[in-house]
Amino acid sequence: MEACRQVQGEAACLIAIRKGEYLYWFSIGDCLLYAFHPELAAFGQYQVNQRQFYEWVGQVNTFEQQVPSFSSGVRELRQGENQLLLTTDGLVECPGAVFSEPESIWQQCRDATAADGVSSLLAIIQKNHVRDSATVVSWKVDVSERASYASNQ
Repeated sequence: MEACRQVQGEAACLIAIRKGEYLYWFSIGDCLLYAFHPELAAFGQYQVNQRQFYEWVGQVNTFEQQVPSFSSGVRELRQGENQLLLTTDGLVECPGAVFSEPESIWQQCRDATAADGVSSLLAIIQKNHVRDSATVVSWKVDVSERASYASNQ
């Protein structure tokens, strides 16, 4: 906490961990986590967490508040290939709003390897003269078939 008080400025924090068929996350601030899968996309569901403004770690620190403000959760991944993607606001605030909607990010990544998808996203925002820094981390997870519920009854 003392070291945070000495920092110039503030930062957001997003931690995502996949264990087995579950995705766990902890988020402070305005970073984004997506879980892309065709079954979820059919319902327009892409985003795992929501950006939170006025939450920070640094000189202004949520953990200095009487009640710290953050979000966390657990999401079960779908059977088959899931693509997980973490990003800072630079990607979604790019001029031209090319990636302001989660579906546009998924469309750019869905048929590529995780590395190629990230490279493509970064090339597009560079071409559109992104103003803020952008960090993008992505990986794909294949969840094998689960035991059916009927066999447990």
